[in-house]
Amino acid sequence: MAIREILKLPDPRLKQVSAPVERFDEALRAFIADLEETRQAGPAAVGIAAPQVGHFQRIVILDCSTTRKPVPNHGHLVLVNPEITEWDGYEIGREGCLSVPDYTGNVIRATRIHLKARDARGEPLEFDMEGFEARAAQHEIDHLDGLLFVDRVVSRRTDLFRRKVYQKGGRKKAEEA
Repeated sequence: MAIREILKLPDPRLKQVSAPVERFDEALRAFIADLEETRQAGPAAVGIAAPQVGHFQRIVILDCSTTRKPVPNHGHLVLVNPEITEWDGYEIGREGCLSVPDYTGNVIRATRIHLKARDARGEPLEFDMEGFEARAAQHEIDHLDGLLFVDRVVSRRTDLFRRKVYQKGGRKKAEEA
């Protein structure tokens, strides 16, 4: 396993659309292990998508199990070729991203979704998601289509925010994400 480098805005590769996974083999599972290690090495990342490390296949890892959000979730998920087949409701919420470490933004997302995907062995999966988990899944799936949350903010002037600066050891240090 290896920690991979996270691509950051304005890297043009982040706009690339990812191809579906066709081979569910040991190479895929080894890449997924690297992707998970990279997610865990990031600061409090609940999700990561393969394009964020320059691998342009439709693979997402999502784990909302340790968040403080009250809505139930499905825990740690590896989603290969994920597709949102239904959505309902909408709300504005604040998002951040490993690929956009200096900013957060307000984004409108569906509050409930139905998602179909495959696991790392190619077995079919289906989930009904809501709240924070639904938001996180939509955010990560956007990466597969070459979209970042900054592409979805209503107004870059009023809905995009510099990350807060925290005091650490008597010195200012910017929060990393």
